[in-house]
Amino acid sequence: MKKNVQELIDVANSIYEKGLVSGKSGNISARFKTENGDIIAITPTLKSLANLDEKDIVLVDMDGNVLTSGKPSSEVNMHLEIYKKRSDVNGIVHTHSPYATGFSFSTKRMKRLEGFGEIKNPYLPYIEYEKPGSSELAIKASEGIGQEDVLVLKNHGVICVSENLKEAESLAVFIEESAKTQFITYMLNSVEDII
Repeated sequence: MKKNVQELIDVANSIYEKGLVSGKSGNISARFKTENGDIIAITPTLKSLANLDEKDIVLVDMDGNVLTSGKPSSEVNMHLEIYKKRSDVNGIVHTHSPYATGFSFSTKRMKRLEGFGEIKNPYLPYIEYEKPGSSELAIKASEGIGQEDVLVLKNHGVICVSENLKEAESLAVFIEESAKTQFITYMLNSVEDII
């Protein structure tokens, strides 16, 4: 378990350093199978993802009961609802990265670009805004992600899920780079219209 918690800390630091989260925003979690059932390790609430320690990571069971000290992210129920609906998911990365979040606040939809698995739909799925930390967001996000690996939360951010935490992190990086590429394309096309 200690190794798994360290991986969570490493990924948290990594996404902070890459600019996918800033301040005290964003949260990540990983599911671990134990003989007593699944345990979720999640980042704490109101703490930057930069420079977390082992004592900062909160363990919860699938019912949300806290098994260690500390207070889990306010989005813990969103993570739990996704894990309950998706037995194939063992890592979740929720970011507020600048370009992808910019799309979430705009009327433009983000396209699913080549480079990270099969393109089943031309656009990334999204759900309308729900208050962060609310049970409404937890339910709508778990339904909205369906069998996809990315979900845009309107006026909020992005969720990436995968079979493991490192893969979810890689996907979050790819989504931000895709958003950046699309933003640059929109800007260049709009300048072309002016000249």
